[in-house]
Amino acid sequence: MSPQEVKHVMRSGLLSFPVTDFDHHGHFNPKGYAKRLEWLAPYGASALFAAGGTGEFFSLTAEEYPQIIQTAVNTCKGKVPIIAGAGGPTRFAIQCAQAAEAAGAHGILLMPHYMTEASQQGLAAHVEAVCRNVQFGVVIYNRGVSRFKPETVARLCERNPNLVGFKDGVGDVEAMTAMYLTMGDRLAYLGGLPTAEVYAAAYKALGTPVYSSAVFNFIPRTAMRFYEAVRTDDHATQQQLLRDFFMPYLQIRNRSEGYAVSIVKAGAKLVGHDAGPVRTPLAELQPEELDMLAALIDKVEK
Repeated sequence: MSPQEVKHVMRSGLLSFPVTDFDHHGHFNPKGYAKRLEWLAPYGASALFAAGGTGEFFSLTAEEYPQIIQTAVNTCKGKVPIIAGAGGPTRFAIQCAQAAEAAGAHGILLMPHYMTEASQQGLAAHVEAVCRNVQFGVVIYNRGVSRFKPETVARLCERNPNLVGFKDGVGDVEAMTAMYLTMGDRLAYLGGLPTAEVYAAAYKALGTPVYSSAVFNFIPRTAMRFYEAVRTDDHATQQQLLRDFFMPYLQIRNRSEGYAVSIVKAGAKLVGHDAGPVRTPLAELQPEELDMLAALIDKVEK
């Protein structure tokens, strides 16, 4: 898939980050992961992000990463495109990107470099180093310490034709508007805030109709129903699902740092698709929180 084809995929449909399966010892479980992808693939996501944020990329070793991407590519071949997560320090990000390309992934989502702050010059050098070491499409993730100004992205796009997408996980409306007005159709744009459904309608108004859904991991029918309501401007359905599920879901998610991932794995377990434990420093939901989540799932997935 060419970078332009990746860009086209990023411009329509719902995207999602599958959780990564671990066994009870915390080791990667390829059979469980393949079964998960086989279950999710037919529900209609336009692409799946393997080893992304919800897939606990931040906890993976250099040895595990290629196995995860290869499992995803092999399982979903001919069914749904695989965009691999990559990130961390520049040399490790390049190593991940090259491994993903070798495994047959269709592109990468370049996640934050983590920890240290960086200037726009430094961020640009980081992104360009990754882009120049692969041929497939690259989507940058605007989040955390990796926050890009429009002029920085414009220069990167001039020099790197395989930079084809911009995913926002900050939620600064003014900055996102400036990015869209500066770059126009040069990039595909994705909404990437945690529990993106809550912001989906607002982002669509900004010229970003596509977003990634974490809850697709355990309520894929409802996730697709909500996306369709956003796509067709069905405000009644959006409001119903926000009221019945997403806003109470946020109340559980916001009880603890790191629950944005933990609650997704908990949901998968509750619907019979256990992905195993989260890795530290994440923590599992408490029993009463699991009960609350189960009640919400029952309400929308009857």
